[in-house]
Amino acid sequence: MRLISLRLQNFRQHVDTRIVFERGLTGIIGPNGSGKSTLLEAIAWSLYGTPAARGTRDSIRFSRAAPRASVKVELEFELAGHRYRVLRGLTNAEVFLDGGDVPIANTITGATELLQRRLGMTRSEFFHTYFTGQKELDVMAMLGPAERARFLSRVLGYDRISGAQEIARERRRALVAEINGLKQGMPDADAIWRSVADAEARLAVARTRAAEAEVARVTTADRLAAMAPQWQDAQALRDQMQQLQAELRVAESEAMSFARDVDRLDMELESVAVAHRELAPLREAILALPPARVELAALEQLAAADARRQALMERVRTVADDDAKLADRAVRLESAPVLERDTQLQLTTLRGSLSEVERTHESERTAWVRDRQEAETRLEALRAQYTELAAQRETLEGLGEESPCPTCGRPLGASYRSVLDLLVEQVETVRIDGNYYRQRVEQLTAVPAAIEAMDEQRRTVQAELTAAERRLVRIQAALVEATQVGEQRAQLAARLQQATQELATLPHGYDALRHRALRDEVVRLQELDTRAARVGGMVEREDSTRTERARAIAVRDAARTRVVELERQRAALGMDEGVYLGVRDAHERASGEARRAELDAVGAAGEADRARTALESAEQGRRDLARLQDTLDTLEQNRRLHDELDRALTDLRTDLNFQLRPELAEIASGFLDSLTDGRYSALEFDEDYRVLVMEEGLPKPVISGGEEDLCNLVLRLAISQMIAERAGQAFSLLILDEVFGSLDEARRANVVELLRHLHDRFEQVIVITHIEQVREGLDRVLLVRFDDTRGCSVVHTSAPALSADPLDADPLSEHDA
Repeated sequence: MRLISLRLQNFRQHVDTRIVFERGLTGIIGPNGSGKSTLLEAIAWSLYGTPAARGTRDSIRFSRAAPRASVKVELEFELAGHRYRVLRGLTNAEVFLDGGDVPIANTITGATELLQRRLGMTRSEFFHTYFTGQKELDVMAMLGPAERARFLSRVLGYDRISGAQEIARERRRALVAEINGLKQGMPDADAIWRSVADAEARLAVARTRAAEAEVARVTTADRLAAMAPQWQDAQALRDQMQQLQAELRVAESEAMSFARDVDRLDMELESVAVAHRELAPLREAILALPPARVELAALEQLAAADARRQALMERVRTVADDDAKLADRAVRLESAPVLERDTQLQLTTLRGSLSEVERTHESERTAWVRDRQEAETRLEALRAQYTELAAQRETLEGLGEESPCPTCGRPLGASYRSVLDLLVEQVETVRIDGNYYRQRVEQLTAVPAAIEAMDEQRRTVQAELTAAERRLVRIQAALVEATQVGEQRAQLAARLQQATQELATLPHGYDALRHRALRDEVVRLQELDTRAARVGGMVEREDSTRTERARAIAVRDAARTRVVELERQRAALGMDEGVYLGVRDAHERASGEARRAELDAVGAAGEADRARTALESAEQGRRDLARLQDTLDTLEQNRRLHDELDRALTDLRTDLNFQLRPELAEIASGFLDSLTDGRYSALEFDEDYRVLVMEEGLPKPVISGGEEDLCNLVLRLAISQMIAERAGQAFSLLILDEVFGSLDEARRANVVELLRHLHDRFEQVIVITHIEQVREGLDRVLLVRFDDTRGCSVVHTSAPALSADPLDADPLSEHDA
């Protein structure tokens, strides 16, 4: 794997940073917290997504980014002869192959799974292969023997065997628990067979009892059938008697009802005789009703006229009061035209003042904005000029007298110093002018006091103008109201005249006492008239009542004759109730015996069915027992298989651990031989995984601090190569993060020199550190710093050699995150 380029947008403290990686030994140098390790985090995040990043997904976004600004990391790398480009954001991910425009994966999950398959490594394996930190170089020395073995097993993936073994053991424990539970839940085989035998015996007894019950049922049914004709005859005779008794009760009820009708009609004829005597006085009394009604109607009209007169008189008083109020209002509104003229003159004056103030304010503000823009434009031009002059000075200083002339392009030669001094002077002049215009821009940033005073004056005049306009609106409303008052008074005068004319036409002479007395008299006479109508109706119905009485007497006599005839037929029937009761009791006894016999037969049949069901249940229990035994045999076989698998995994782990030391020692020895130019050609591990440096076939008893650093480094490289080989990938990239730790300058130089000897094994080596002094041994340097002003990390491309002038860093390669 070889890195080509990396771009971060709104990722952590990087707003927009782009880095191009080259072959060889590259150093990423910067103080702690400047954003160096964030670059490695971005690489891992682009490949493996959120699990490879610190914190939550929301914490990845740059804190000063706009709300809708996107978070994106773009990584290009080569792998197995192909070039990949990965674009990953918070909510999307795409992978492109060999410069194609169509992604080969376009979802977050799809991109992560594709890259993991192509790399052949999990996230943990990737970090242990390509990334190395100071703590990982010293980890073997700090661990005990057992901890060293576990550490190597973990980083080489052997712990997955332990995981598989634990899964197998967990499954075996589950099988044992299931077997024990199945055994505890299985029924007793002897009890199952006993239940089958008991069910068969019970079924035989039930079948015998059912046959006996069927014989008893047939015997009692025959006996009941023999008694059926006698019982049917007795029932028929009783039915006839009950029908005659019912008819007799109906006839008696009708005779009584008709007798009551005759009595009622006799009472009505007596009432008709009384009505004849009462009708004549009533007719004489109601002769005064028609003239009373005529007089009452006349008084009703006079009463309506009197009520209208009172209403009109009240309206006249109300109109007079309203007219007086309107007259008073009209007097108050007489000054409205004069106020309107004065207010309009005031508005004209205020509008002129406001126009003059706004014109002056606009002129002053335009001049201020123009001065500020000119200062900002001049400041930007000076900044561009300063950048250009600084670049020219850096070029001249780098090339010396062979530098081309900025004007003609010929080598400067002897003019080099004068041209360089001129450039230095121009840079200083531009810097001084830039400071002046920066201060000028800062001065012009705030609004001048004169403009603020004009703003206040404009607001004051505007407020006065608004108040005057509101006052004019109120005055104009008063003028409209004055016109409306005149119209309302005219309408009131017309209404007053109309009411006066109507009062003159209304009749007089209404007598309220006579009205009330006459109304009471008419009510009394109407009641007498109603009574006379009711009595007259009774007299008119006398003939029909007598006819209805004669018909009721005839019907009553016929009903009484029907009662006598039915009593004679009942006596002639001659039914003996005692005989009927005897036949009924005998029939009920036979019927009861038949029902009991039938119930016994049904019960016996049910018992036989239950016995058959019990037998089937017992047989099902026997079949279930056989099925459970088969399941138990299968579980026992699976348990034995898991026992064998546990032993096999234990043997495999033992074999791998036995082969680990010689294989790791062989790979580390190859690195050691290359890094020491053959001085030390072998490195071995004792049983406690302690490193032994072999010199002429014998372990060296004491090694120096530099040799210890060398051993830690080759050990870590050997571990990484073993992981890469198991993943099927070429080990061409090495990233070392803060591996210098607390080393002194000499030991740091030794480590850098060792890394340079790895160029034939590693196409790219990237060293991340905060120590500036190691840069002289590097092929390329990327300086990372945190810009407090903009709150983001900045990356510069710099020459490997140390320089006291920060302008030596290439500003053209700077990209802000």
